[in-house]
Amino acid sequence: MNARTRTEIRLFLKNRPGELARLATILSENAINIEAMTIQDASEYVRELFQARGRSIRRIASVGNYNAMRKDSVEYALIRCLVDKTDEAVDLLSKNEYVFDVIPVLTLELDNRPGILAKMADMFGAEGININYVYGSGLPGAERALYVFCPEDLDLAARILKDAKL
Repeated sequence: MNARTRTEIRLFLKNRPGELARLATILSENAINIEAMTIQDASEYVRELFQARGRSIRRIASVGNYNAMRKDSVEYALIRCLVDKTDEAVDLLSKNEYVFDVIPVLTLELDNRPGILAKMADMFGAEGININYVYGSGLPGAERALYVFCPEDLDLAARILKDAKL
């Protein structure tokens, strides 16, 4: 198992034909490879922000602002991705006026066999580590699979995985 802390780029993309192609072209024309990606409706992300607002001591935005964000969010997709040249990608996204942020995530190269993901997730659960989200896959017949984890406690998860035998 190969575990690494990496930087994930989260960005909002207009939910219309051609936008993903535009993003991929900008990256490819600058020799930046997308190594992992997931795309989801942005309204779920906004809903998570609204729920976090209730748990936070500091208010992030007013209820009115969140309601406006929820209404607008159906017009956008939330993309999470890993690229091979993060700093260059961030510069390009800024230059092209994309709305984005970056966060640390944990990447795992796991054996591509039944049960390995269950063992990994069970290890986190046994230590009380919640997994906010995960995405990844292995090609059929491939020996290895790449998964991207966003655990609530990244440092603890990394320490656990350092000594793990899966």
